[in-house]
Amino acid sequence: MALTLLSGLYLFFFLVSASTFGNPFPFLGKIYSGSAAKVLVIADCLICLYLLLGILKRQYLTWYLLLAYNLFEVLNTIINLNFITPVEIERVIGVQVHKEGLWINNIAAALAILLLSQFIYRSKHHFSNRQKYLF
Repeated sequence: MALTLLSGLYLFFFLVSASTFGNPFPFLGKIYSGSAAKVLVIADCLICLYLLLGILKRQYLTWYLLLAYNLFEVLNTIINLNFITPVEIERVIGVQVHKEGLWINNIAAALAILLLSQFIYRSKHHFSNRQKYLF
């Protein structure tokens, strides 16, 4: 049951990532647009797809990759909050942004990912497939 819910969540992450194709993409303190943003979205989609398949196949390596991906997402969020100003976001999206709301929403998302990571960490015993490769 735990891996079914986890695979559904990473399928959702894949779909959310795919739906951002063509939009500006914040990454490590800079907002990318155009073809750079598209490449980053495709890379994120491929990573999410790999994680989804690894969860479905109960691959042991995927357990480590899930934790690393989640940690990277939290670090990326913190770096983006520190280096991307609300004025820059307003310029890119063309809508006024509330600094407090932006900060609270991003920190809440990072905390949710940390809680998800704790769940993944405790579910290590479910990842029983010791094969090195998915295919």
